[in-house]
Amino acid sequence: MNKIKAVIFDMDGVLIDAKDWHYEALNQALILFGFEISRKDHLVNYDGLPTKKKLEMLSQERGLPKELHNFINEIKQDLTIKTAFVKCKPSFNQLYALNLLKENGYRLAACSNSVKKTIEILFDKSKITKFFEFYLSNEDVKFPKPNPEMYESAIKRLNLNPRECLVLEDNENGIKSALASGAHVMVIEKFSEVNYHNIMDQIKQIEDTQK
Repeated sequence: MNKIKAVIFDMDGVLIDAKDWHYEALNQALILFGFEISRKDHLVNYDGLPTKKKLEMLSQERGLPKELHNFINEIKQDLTIKTAFVKCKPSFNQLYALNLLKENGYRLAACSNSVKKTIEILFDKSKITKFFEFYLSNEDVKFPKPNPEMYESAIKRLNLNPRECLVLEDNENGIKSALASGAHVMVIEKFSEVNYHNIMDQIKQIEDTQK
């Protein structure tokens, strides 16, 4: 039987309640050039993708000039960081869960389609950096989510079998990535679902079915 030895977290919407920050920051940047992503379009087509990928899609589908990509991306990243400094704060549920998981011997890592600088700031503001062995950003892989490379790389770095890992993900692209890596996946519908009790229930269910 493969017991769960590591828990790998997505960041936005799982570790940090920041899903809307990226959407709103990108739209603020896009509006400067006459473009915007609707809430429905965001949830159906763009949620969980790196900003560069979103901009590529907007160019293909709606004619966003490619020469604006870098400028829009820079504005978006700057706005996201400014939002983080104002809104990001520690979450009791996340701190409590991470502390107990680590005390109980589970290895912890994180995989996010955000850039490294954003992850560093959000982790620092949320006071969660100390719990993790490492985190991977979209700058650490050739192919970000929904490609499985990020989770495959994390599992390889942990030196574990995919079936010894539980991934927490909250969007379709991240779920696809985690499943394709061979890991177990806990699908998060709401930020409040990420707590120690629910994570341990999921681990127990997985291990019970493998007996």
